[in-house]
Amino acid sequence: MSEIPNTDQEGIDSVRMTWNNWPRTKVEASKCVIPLAASISPIRPHSEIPTLQYPPLRCKTCTSIMNCFSRVDFTAKIWICPFCYQRNHFPPHYSMISETNLPAELYSQYTTIEYTLGDKNHNPAGEFDVKSAFVFVLDTCMIEEEFEYVKSEFKRAIGLLPENAMVGFVSFGTQVQVHELGFSDMSKVYVFRGTKEISKDQVMEQLGIGVAGRRNVPGAGVGGYQQQKGMHMQNSGVTRFLLPASDCEFTLNSLLDELQTDQWPVAPGTRASRCTGVALSVAAGLLGACLPGTGARIVALVGGPCTEGPGTIELWLSIVSYCVEKELLINIKSTGIKLKPLMDAILTILHIDFVTRGRTIHVPHNILNCMDHMPFQIISKDLSDPVRSHKDLDKDAAPYFKKAVKFYDSLAKQLVSQGHVLDLFASALDQVGVAEMKVAVERTGGLVVLSESFGHSVFKDSFKRVFENGEHSLGLCFNGTLEINCSKDIKIQGIIGPCTSMEKKGPSVADTVIGEGNTTAWKMCGLDKSTCLTVFFDLSSSEKSSNPGAVNPQLYLQFLTTYQNPEGLMLLRVTTITRSWVDSAANSEELVQGFDQETAAVVMARLTSLKMEAEEGFDATRWLDRNLIRVCSRFGEYRKDDPTSFTLNSFFSFFPQFMFNLRRSQFVQVFNNSPDETAYFRMSLNRENITNAAVMIQPSLISYSFNSLPQPALLDVASIGADRILLLDSYFSVVIFHGMTIAQWRNLGYQNQPEHQAFAQLLQAPKEDAQMIIHDRFPVPRLVVCDQHGSQARFLLAKLNPSATYNNANEMAAGSDIIFTDDVSLQVFFEHLQRLAVQS
Repeated sequence: MSEIPNTDQEGIDSVRMTWNNWPRTKVEASKCVIPLAASISPIRPHSEIPTLQYPPLRCKTCTSIMNCFSRVDFTAKIWICPFCYQRNHFPPHYSMISETNLPAELYSQYTTIEYTLGDKNHNPAGEFDVKSAFVFVLDTCMIEEEFEYVKSEFKRAIGLLPENAMVGFVSFGTQVQVHELGFSDMSKVYVFRGTKEISKDQVMEQLGIGVAGRRNVPGAGVGGYQQQKGMHMQNSGVTRFLLPASDCEFTLNSLLDELQTDQWPVAPGTRASRCTGVALSVAAGLLGACLPGTGARIVALVGGPCTEGPGTIELWLSIVSYCVEKELLINIKSTGIKLKPLMDAILTILHIDFVTRGRTIHVPHNILNCMDHMPFQIISKDLSDPVRSHKDLDKDAAPYFKKAVKFYDSLAKQLVSQGHVLDLFASALDQVGVAEMKVAVERTGGLVVLSESFGHSVFKDSFKRVFENGEHSLGLCFNGTLEINCSKDIKIQGIIGPCTSMEKKGPSVADTVIGEGNTTAWKMCGLDKSTCLTVFFDLSSSEKSSNPGAVNPQLYLQFLTTYQNPEGLMLLRVTTITRSWVDSAANSEELVQGFDQETAAVVMARLTSLKMEAEEGFDATRWLDRNLIRVCSRFGEYRKDDPTSFTLNSFFSFFPQFMFNLRRSQFVQVFNNSPDETAYFRMSLNRENITNAAVMIQPSLISYSFNSLPQPALLDVASIGADRILLLDSYFSVVIFHGMTIAQWRNLGYQNQPEHQAFAQLLQAPKEDAQMIIHDRFPVPRLVVCDQHGSQARFLLAKLNPSATYNNANEMAAGSDIIFTDDVSLQVFFEHLQRLAVQS
């Protein structure tokens, strides 16, 4: 087995920055081209981070926390805040502090430190503690084989949950069924219509929960779980629909054994009726009613696109909407629609009253509000109508897309206010609506896994990883908030990643916004040990700040992350880092030495993805090319108009190659990918650490042969050899590629002969390395084993530099391969880059 080095580049702070030395002025920062940004993994574990059992000391002016960069006057018992220079007195219990008796937070090596804030999960009513909750939302509109796969994995997940984790179950198809797990006498289900959005208050009333529940709850005092546990009625919602995993495992397994696929008939040539939006609304309402503010996850298992909703009368609804917006009356004669069907449609779908005056209908003003919150589907039921593509979205030809995104945006706001997470596990050959649901998953910090089938290892192994404990646990945490304190003259533009702005204003908020901005604090309903956020900074443009490094040559940034760990404890992690101000106008060498190429490439990829989604008509390739040319012109060494004289500093040597691969990646070239796949790729890019995100942009390639030990190979078609095995890691897939000769020997069974043990070991080595990669990664990547000239060799060829194509096939080495493409090679790309960078 090969030894792949794994150096920890993030260190104890888990922070990597594009520039580790900052220019002094806004003008100089703009000349750097690559934005000032930091990538932080807020709760990444590290063995050297101390945990303190006492509360931190905060500055009385800027509320930043005392850290190892604070100056201390031991005689006067005063510490000076490095952010605002405020003098703060130590409290009495710090009276013994001295140069030889320092608290842990003042030790220079502890730039990151963690404080225990206590257990914040005790239920307000005082009867029981809830550490975490999981509501599983299961799609029943799928074929029997897929349904058995997903039920089997569901049962396994229940067995892996902590015993005290609360569990709820919602199934959906044409309608939504909420299962009352606490009713032990028989299987009891509450049914909601799939055509109408349900508010939290309506969910509470229908389920009989809390004050909103007007009906008496059968079973509350007759053999039900409530009576057995001695619970009061105000908590009956929790104990009826959410039970500890240890108490409801048998009930859930029995229920799943009896559960069938959706029984509503599906006409030939149509899709099944699937009300995904309503199901998620009901699950969110259930959690909001039972456990507001408690760490909880909605785990959605979806097998197809949402089709249930008012799409069948879209024309009538658009007419009604238009008239209400313009405060007009609908004239039936001019619309050409008969009165009776329109009346029936409005009554049936919107459930509102209206008055008719002759041949004119007067529509009440509340109709538009009803429409705005309808759970619009992403596709019609007719199978001849294809699910929206990127071209449809570009041409605004996807009639359901914007309404669906608006619906999930409102669902995201509800979940964030409740402190709950939406996880999405989508498995289907068709699209399921990940692109529409992206806003809800990302803003709540949810997980997303996209696979072809519920029986595929990508889903099965990923789903298992979510609930596993021990070394390979994801470390799922809840109710996180991130606050950032900066030195004067540093402004925060925003964050790209799984979080939501808390709209906390302050002097550090920049005028320009990138991602989730206009704030110095962000909410992370769900986060885990691999969660990563990218923070974008700017410098103040005021005259007073023209030289921010004059008073202090160091700048300071502090990241405060409060979160609830899997055991239910509230923790506060404080990371304080310092960087140097440099005068890049006088001497750019210091600035260059602080450049992180890998981080810069990932930040540019995340920024490009954001612009492609937010800016209409954005040309990503042209934007990346222009920025790369500016970087090379700014930091390259050359004579004007002489491309042969161009050289690039070693600190920038790999950056053009990263940009070349980014231009060709699935994040920029969306052709041949569905909107769902693109949304999935971009969500993963935004939440993974720099090392993993860099692999998504520029995959790693390892070569195995008889002649040498396993070694890294160029990501180039020239690396293919008939007597080689290649291992490609592109993050979402791991490819083991056998050269032509190796494949022939394997097919002849040489590896099974005693005299060819070396060959058997050669075949085994990439398999073991591939399993190491798969074992440590979430979502679990797809494993592809292929041979040269085989159909699945495309998984490798699509990622390689096309240095040999059909245009220059005569130049290829024996046993190598060619790529049938018109894309330029890396060499041609560099030649054009050099020519443009040195232009006057």
